[in-house]
Amino acid sequence: MFSVVFLLVLLAFSVTGSPVEVRDSTITLPMTRRLAFSNVTDLSRHDEARLAAFGEYSTRGRRGADAHPYPTAPLSQVDLGNTMQGYTVRVAVGDPLTNYDLVVDTATAITWVGAVLPYFSSSGVATNVPVVVNYRYGTFEGTLWEDTISFSERVTISRMYIGVASEIQNIVAADGVLGIGPTSSGRGALPNSQIIPTVIDRLLEEGTISRPVVGIFFKPTVANEDNNGELCFGGTNPRKYLRQPVYTDVATIRPSSLHWGINQRITYGEIGILAYSPGIIDSGCTFLYLASDAYERYRAATGGTLNPANGLLQITLQQYDELYDLELHVGGINLRLVPNAQIWPRSLNHKINGGDNDIFLVVKSLAAPTGAGYNFVNGYVFLQRFYTVFNSRRRRVGFSPTEFTYADTN
Repeated sequence: MFSVVFLLVLLAFSVTGSPVEVRDSTITLPMTRRLAFSNVTDLSRHDEARLAAFGEYSTRGRRGADAHPYPTAPLSQVDLGNTMQGYTVRVAVGDPLTNYDLVVDTATAITWVGAVLPYFSSSGVATNVPVVVNYRYGTFEGTLWEDTISFSERVTISRMYIGVASEIQNIVAADGVLGIGPTSSGRGALPNSQIIPTVIDRLLEEGTISRPVVGIFFKPTVANEDNNGELCFGGTNPRKYLRQPVYTDVATIRPSSLHWGINQRITYGEIGILAYSPGIIDSGCTFLYLASDAYERYRAATGGTLNPANGLLQITLQQYDELYDLELHVGGINLRLVPNAQIWPRSLNHKINGGDNDIFLVVKSLAAPTGAGYNFVNGYVFLQRFYTVFNSRRRRVGFSPTEFTYADTN
C-alpha cells in the first residue's frame, strides 16, 4: 500500500443534503467536492510520496508490545467527489452511526477510520490485532475492529473489519481510507502477512452484490466544487459510458501486479513513447506519469519546456494547436487522450502558479527509466476521461469512453 498522507492533508469533502437516490436496483449517494490543495507543490509532493512507495510497498504489520490498542445481487452506486488527487465517500460506522469522509483508494485493501473523528461504537468488537501503515510522510497505527458500516439505508455491511486509529502522524483533514484495491494490496498491514476481506469481498459475501466488480466514473474537474463522480459496486452503470467496456488482464510483474496494474503501449502521433510494459491505475495520483526516458520522448515531441514555478511542461497556444493525440494502447483498444485531455484545466491555473492563459501539460516524469516494474501511472487526468472497471475475480480492468472522453473542458 502506498502513501495517501498528502491526499488526506489536502482534501476535504462534504456530502450535500440531497436524499439518497434509488433507481433500477442502484443506490447513489450525492457528494460535493471541495478543491482544497493550496499550491502545485502540495500536489507534486503528494504524488511523489505515492510513487516512491510503489517501489517500497511501504506497509508492514506489528504485534505484541508494538501494538497500540484503541482506547475507546443488487448494484450499489455511490457518488464521489474529486480534488484532482482522489475521491471521498461518506461512510457511516457503528452504533450510534458516525459519519466519516473516507478517501477512496484503488491501491489498498485496508479500510480505516479515526484520523479526525474518534471512533466510538457500542456494536464494535475489538480483535486486538494491530494494524500499522507507514506512509512516506506519516504513519497510521491502530487496532483491527469488527463493526457495521453503511453507505445508505440500503447498502450496509455487517461484520466489516476496519482499522481504528490510535496514533496518527501527519494525517489530518480526512477521516481515513476506504480501500477498494485488490485483496492482496492489503498484505503487510497486519502481522504475519495476514489479509482481510475488502469492502467488495464483504458486499459479495453478504449477497448485496453478485459480482466483485467496481466501476468508477468521473467528469473533468474545472471548478472548486463539483458533484462529479460515481463509484459503482457490483457492476457498471451503462448510463455513464458510451459502449461496453473492453477488458485487459491485470499485469503480472510486481509491483504493478499488487495493485490495479495493466500493460500498455503509448504513442504520440507516429512517435513511439513507451513500449508495451506494466504500470498502475491510481485514483490517488493527479497526473499521468511516464518513465523518465518515455517522458523525454514526449517532451521533445510536444516541444514543451519545464516551468520552474510548478514543474509542469508549458506550451504555447500554437504548440497546443499542433498537439497530436496521446494514444494508450491497452489490450484490444486504443485509449486516446486528445490534446485537451493532455492539458491542465486553465480555470485552475491560479492553483499551480500559472497565468490565466498559460497552457500546461499534465504528463510528468517518474524520475526513473523503464524497467522498475511500473513504467507509467495513469492518474486522475486519465480516469476523468474513461469509465474504468475493476474486476477482482477475473483479475482484469476494463475501459470505455464517456461523453467527456473527447470533451473540450480544459
